[in-house]
This record gives sequence, C-alpha cells and structure tokens, in this order.
Amino acid sequence: MTTARTGVLGGRFDPIHHGHLETARVARLALGLRQVLLVPSGLSPHRTSDARAPEADRLAMVTLAAQGLPHLAPSDLEFGIDAPSYTALTLARLHDRGYDRTQLFFIVGADAFAEIATWYDYPAVLEAAHFIVVSRPGSNVEGLADQLPALRDRMRAIADDGVPPDSDTEPRIWLLDTVTPSVSSTQVRALLARHQPVTGLVPPTVAAYIAHRHLYDGPAMSLHD
Repeated sequence: MTTARTGVLGGRFDPIHHGHLETARVARLALGLRQVLLVPSGLSPHRTSDARAPEADRLAMVTLAAQGLPHLAPSDLEFGIDAPSYTALTLARLHDRGYDRTQLFFIVGADAFAEIATWYDYPAVLEAAHFIVVSRPGSNVEGLADQLPALRDRMRAIADDGVPPDSDTEPRIWLLDTVTPSVSSTQVRALLARHQPVTGLVPPTVAAYIAHRHLYDGPAMSLHD
C-alpha cells in the first residue's frame, strides 16, 4: 500500500505547458505531496475531437517537461484502454496499484470542478480521493461553495501559511486560491500553426520536441485545455 501523499494531474497535455506545471507545483506545496503524477488522457469523454498529437508524443512531451523535477512523474495510466478516460476509473486503477484513497489528491481547475455534478460516477468519485481545486485565470475557487451547496461541508480552504493541512482523513475538497499562468494548449497550438514562438509558454525541451516532430503544423483546432 502506497501511503505517501500523491497528486494526480490529468489532461490532454496537447501540449503540456507552464500552466500545467505551475498548477502541479502549487498543489504539491500546499498539501505536502511527495509526488504528482502527470497523466495524459486517453479517450476524453468530454471532447468531440481527438487530440492533435498522438499518445506517444504527448507522453514524450510530459516526460521531457518532468525532467529534472523529481516531484513530477509521467504516467501512461490512461493509454491502451478502449474506454473513456473517466476520473473515477483512473482513480480506481490507482487504488488497484496500491494507492490509498486518503493519500491520493486529484488536482483540477476551478472551471472544471464547477461541472463536477456532470462527471461519471458522481458523487461517488469524491470518495475515491481528495480533490485539490485550483483557481484558474477567469475561474476562482471563491464562490464554489455557493455554486455547489451540496458539497459545502466537504470543502476546506487551504491557508496560505506554508503548512500543509492534515489530510489523513476521509477525502475532502481542498480549495487553493492562487495565481497560475494564463496559458492554454489551444493558445500554444495556434501560435505554432502561425510559426510564432512559444517562448515562456512551454519548457524549451518541449518546444524543441514539437519543432522536431512538426506536431502542430497547419491549422490549430478550437479546443480548450
């Protein structure tokens, strides 16, 4: 049984960018996580189109982004499965691998969490791990309790005092009000399609990989990540 606090940050990572990495960093520090798993999604249940980059390339970019950052670990947990990448099923696979639900922390943006009632296996999914809900540009954690009154009693604000709260209890919803970079994968793809630089938006190693593989040449698709 894995007892160290472990974060899980999923997404298409098409491509991974500094917004993803900063979200993982602030969540790790706020809850004292030993490590954050970066999990590129397989078949997304909420998207009508496939990812632009193949699974192998998205995993390669995540691996490059995590190099030199021992608190980040790329994971292919959702690849090779002919089923949608539902959070509930991903967390169940982690349970099967020995992760304790009271030591798992699923990291999600406030905009996505606002739609939690539409997620597969809601509300049971909230028992599968702690949830760290992070403010995103244009979507703050403030007001979530009013938007989701049924979950108010589960929510806890994270104090900005550098001391991770005690979370060795039943899973809760941790609200983290912080500032993360205003960047999206859509923005990065659009810039690359116009052959414009993405300096400061993605790690240099990821930018070099994209250029070498010509991953996003041509028109960018209108997807929001």
